[in-house]
Amino acid sequence: MNFSRPGAIDLSALRQPPARPTSAGAGAPGAYVVNITEQNFQQAALEASMQYVVVLSLWSPRSPQSATFNDLLGTVTGTFDGQIVLAQVDIDANPAIAQALEAKAVPLVVGLIKGQPVPLFQGTVDEPEIRSYFTELIAVATQNGLTGRAEAATNVEAEPAEDADVPEDPRFADADAAFAAGDFAVAVTEYEKLLAQFPADAEISERLAGVKLMSRTRDVDLQAARKAAADAPDDVDAQLLVADLDVSGGHVEDAFDRLIGLVARTTEDERDAVRERLLELFTVVGVGDPRVAAARRALASALF
Repeated sequence: MNFSRPGAIDLSALRQPPARPTSAGAGAPGAYVVNITEQNFQQAALEASMQYVVVLSLWSPRSPQSATFNDLLGTVTGTFDGQIVLAQVDIDANPAIAQALEAKAVPLVVGLIKGQPVPLFQGTVDEPEIRSYFTELIAVATQNGLTGRAEAATNVEAEPAEDADVPEDPRFADADAAFAAGDFAVAVTEYEKLLAQFPADAEISERLAGVKLMSRTRDVDLQAARKAAADAPDDVDAQLLVADLDVSGGHVEDAFDRLIGLVARTTEDERDAVRERLLELFTVVGVGDPRVAAARRALASALF
């Protein structure tokens, strides 16, 4: 577990007078889940972490996997009965928090113990791993004299997200319904239909790329996939799968390096397939991400 940088992140710029709080709402697991903004970060995250463990989950509406992962984090949080409060941060709406926490990609999960950040993990992990991280975080907190518990829906307070009342884009209704039902194939088809109608819509492209990635990596055995790729370095499908898994797990540069190297070793149809997958992963990570810009330059060199 990565507890190598506790306190290394400077959160002082986010300290400001506390905002007037409102209730987060009752019911498990939501009883211990709050929405955090730049305005209430001081009170609902930093000050709260002086009383009990707070876990920050940085996510983005542009990343379907990070939004879905919040649900799993919330479910696990609810089982700790107030020992942990999950504080969800939309980095698009709150860029200062993302900058302070040095977020390069989402999901990013960071613990707070007495106002000090404890980096946990980047990318998605399964439920047993989340539980293991949280258990270890509580142990670290206990060693530092932090043993309090939050009270469901009373002491855990935060302002609702600014866009909470904004209706969903009706164009996405069918795709979202399929996604919620776990039918990724139908969700992909619906997004592809929308993209054909609105080819310049970046949000559709991002949602489509994200759902495709989740579809390809769902139920994949990570260790088996890595072994297959190591045993057959020129097996395009094996390399593509590991690159997908690396992006899902937050190892973005490793994924890009793997595929750019593969571009240099392949020709014709195989090269085109690798290039197309790389471009799709660029969309998942975000075209404005500096790692994408660097990878684009490396890709151009590999192609020409």
